[in-house]
Amino acid sequence: MTSGHLSAVQTPTLRTVVIPFTLLQDKDADLSAKIEEGFGPDGLGILSISHVPGYTLLRQNLLNLAPRLASLPDKVKKELEDPQSRYNFGWSHGKEKLESGKPDLLKGSFYANPILDKPTTDASLIQRYPAYCGSNIWPQTSMPELEFAFKALGKLILDVGLLVAHHCDKYVSKKLDTPLNEGIEQIVFRSRCHKGRLLYYFPAEKSNDPQDSDSMSSWCGWHTDHGSLTGLTYGMFTKGGIEIPCPDDTAGLYIKTRAGQIVKVVYKEDEIAYQIGNITEILSRGHLCATPHCVRVTKGEKAAGLERSTFALFMQPDWDEKLDFPETGHIHQELIQENESLTFGEYTEKLLDKYYHLKM
Repeated sequence: MTSGHLSAVQTPTLRTVVIPFTLLQDKDADLSAKIEEGFGPDGLGILSISHVPGYTLLRQNLLNLAPRLASLPDKVKKELEDPQSRYNFGWSHGKEKLESGKPDLLKGSFYANPILDKPTTDASLIQRYPAYCGSNIWPQTSMPELEFAFKALGKLILDVGLLVAHHCDKYVSKKLDTPLNEGIEQIVFRSRCHKGRLLYYFPAEKSNDPQDSDSMSSWCGWHTDHGSLTGLTYGMFTKGGIEIPCPDDTAGLYIKTRAGQIVKVVYKEDEIAYQIGNITEILSRGHLCATPHCVRVTKGEKAAGLERSTFALFMQPDWDEKLDFPETGHIHQELIQENESLTFGEYTEKLLDKYYHLKM
């Protein structure tokens, strides 16, 4: 199958592998089968954690703020932009491009580090790695509650993600002789540059082009996360300020399997989903696999005026973390030489240069 225009009939819907939080908490539990089913070479690169204490309320608190943030006056949102970081801090709208090459006006994003407001004071590092070493920009005057809600949810998803990483390391250690401090858990734990992204999807009728809403990747283009592990909330749909169920069964998250098949993937509202990123696939030598994914917009009359809000936490290595790339088999081989050693910051800059073409 291709990533173009597909009907729901052609695309199967699959449930994520689910791990209850109480089981995940037990670091001595053997979750190898679940990890392999979700993240292994034959998996979808995603699993979800159920019954996380406090999660439901923190999710609602933050996602309810996304439409308000997007509706702030343009002058206020302009003050929240950070071009130096290539819009990787603060507000971003229309800076990314769709697969068609047109600016993406369908979604707005707010980026911040939920753990550290200012991860470093080293001016040379801030200039070299502005996407990670920059400082958070909070709308303190217009929306002071955003900072607390953003940090609370981000911290919870990170804490649960560290438990997921622990069990991933146990699974990989059975296949590779990986030193303790080089596992995903420790790499994520010692990092200073995790990044949260609060996303607001404008109603589909505001799309750049009517054809964009027919594309499978109309709400978020096909991509593979480049960090270690990504935590995802279930999207919140609203119309006229009131939360409603999604009216379109074809809308949502789609994943391209290792065999090239496109499937729709679902998980429950009270679950946190976790996806494998490129760095984890590289460091695990392919025992844990990242998969391309996209988000498809709602369609039809019921979709008129429908908004969607969601949150993603990108858990990733520190900018100074050294990464040793294997000779073959890793993602973005066109950017990385065989057996090249780069820091995560250097690797990211290569990717940003590719996707932005030049520094803004």
